[in-house]
Amino acid sequence: MQELTEKISKLQKFLEIDKYKKEIDEINTKIAIPDFWASQQKARKLTERLSQCQDIVKRFEEIQKEFQDLKELGKLGEDITGESKKLKEKIDKLELEFAFKSEDDKRNAVLTIHPGAGGTESCDWAEMLFRMYLRWFELKKFKASVIQYEPADVAGLKDATIEVRGKFAYGWLKGESGVHRLVRISPFDASHRRHTSFASCFVYPLIEDEVKIEINEKDLKIDTFRASGPGGQYVNKVSSAIRITHIPTNIVVTCQSERSQYQNKQTALRVLRSKLYQLKKDEERKSLEKITPQKYEIGWAREIRSYVFCPYTLVKDHRTGFETHNVQEVMDGNLDPFVRAWLLKTKEE
Repeated sequence: MQELTEKISKLQKFLEIDKYKKEIDEINTKIAIPDFWASQQKARKLTERLSQCQDIVKRFEEIQKEFQDLKELGKLGEDITGESKKLKEKIDKLELEFAFKSEDDKRNAVLTIHPGAGGTESCDWAEMLFRMYLRWFELKKFKASVIQYEPADVAGLKDATIEVRGKFAYGWLKGESGVHRLVRISPFDASHRRHTSFASCFVYPLIEDEVKIEINEKDLKIDTFRASGPGGQYVNKVSSAIRITHIPTNIVVTCQSERSQYQNKQTALRVLRSKLYQLKKDEERKSLEKITPQKYEIGWAREIRSYVFCPYTLVKDHRTGFETHNVQEVMDGNLDPFVRAWLLKTKEE
């Protein structure tokens, strides 16, 4: 009950319930003015906003009522364990719903993974991250399509791109952009020494046709090639792979997942649009920082999470402080606690 008390208090601040109540009073005051309906468009917008504010307050008050009912049942000696768990889940769901507020959060996503400096060690670590994310997508019932996979010379991967489709896919994934650090006893070191490896991930909102990103054909350099490396389930071994270079920005996109050269080109162009859209958003963000300096997470320019396999086991997110000693569970795709902690911390900030 103490934990629920704290969660509800935190939820009230998180949802800014007092602010919504104040806005409801202000709108009701405007509605009471005789000529309120003189402007139909303005009146409709205000009534829609009133409905949104009332819905938020109503859902929070329902949670408060359920909590009070549980307290009364607890005083009567009833077992409220199951109902308490359900209420916690309801609070968590409401928190996450309000963490996904960006216009891009509802979009599908593109995830790219690249090894850092360190040769085979980093390439192997990049592939471990690749498998971890595929397992996470499977747990979340997301549809993941590997559109580019370039194997490394000895082990691991040089480059990978995954298209992810699902409810709030970008919202869930956006906090994974950054440098991921691994500490372990190297399986490639005959002396069994401890090594530190790095790999970077970057996430883009997948831009569909409803967002217009103009691309001039003259700005594109398109190359066709045969997929290299030993092959495998992610590499299509025919001469249909496409590499598109956007000359003004030097952004390079590769697709080799389809047997059709046309399909690979269309997929590559879709990813290129997504990257150009993200570039535009980053430029807007930098302009905003000059006006109102804030703490923005520049994901891939800094280390966001460490995965320690030796001399102890620990996965720690350096942005939120959230950690767990169950490394294997995380590598098997249990990323929700880390993502949730980042989403809530970002919303609070």
